[in-house]
Amino acid sequence: RYISTFRPSVKCEAKKNKAQCKTMGPAKVVVPSPTKFLQKHSKEPKLPARKKEEDNKKLPALSVPRRTDHPVMGIKSEKNFVNTNAVAATTGLPKKPQPIYVDRRQGDKYLLETSGLVPKYIKKKDYGVTPKYIIQRNEEVKRAQEEYEASILEDIKKKAMKRVSDEERKSLLQGLKKNWEEVYRDFQCLPVEIDTIPKRLYKEKLELQMKQLEHDIEVIEKHKVIYIANE
Repeated sequence: RYISTFRPSVKCEAKKNKAQCKTMGPAKVVVPSPTKFLQKHSKEPKLPARKKEEDNKKLPALSVPRRTDHPVMGIKSEKNFVNTNAVAATTGLPKKPQPIYVDRRQGDKYLLETSGLVPKYIKKKDYGVTPKYIIQRNEEVKRAQEEYEASILEDIKKKAMKRVSDEERKSLLQGLKKNWEEVYRDFQCLPVEIDTIPKRLYKEKLELQMKQLEHDIEVIEKHKVIYIANE
């Protein structure tokens, strides 16, 4: 016949439930005394008792006088303030008037020192003196130029290079500029509408020539010392 697979677990649960009823009812618990009834606010948390401040403990210094403090009375000075002030007024140096400026006749007065009209900057000790970083930079540039010239001289000795004189450099620069002007003049003579292939090719050719001449002029103007190899 059919036997359920949960039969062992059901038997265990039945035994567990019967074990509580072996005493014929729930276990006996000690009943609280009627005199110890629950009072109001009895379960609220209570703070610990406040400790009394020690007498030896110093209080912080107050910036205002206390209520029990009294001002010192009865102190008199033997100094004659009238005579002292009179002597100070006669022997003291007169106070210099503060420089001011007025923008118009009925205008308000303003301090001249803070107005920006006083040339304070040019009266500084380091006015007009070259800054240290510029002097250092110039020295570095000069040192680099000397090293470059020394290396060039070594290359000249090895490769027998020739230095271009200033006159040749100027004449070369003038010739390049003259050529650029001629090419630019031809470029300006082109028609407004370029509708054929030969015209477009001619325009591109002029543009390339102008670009190359501009590059050569820039290189020659940038480098003051130029070396060329002997033929």
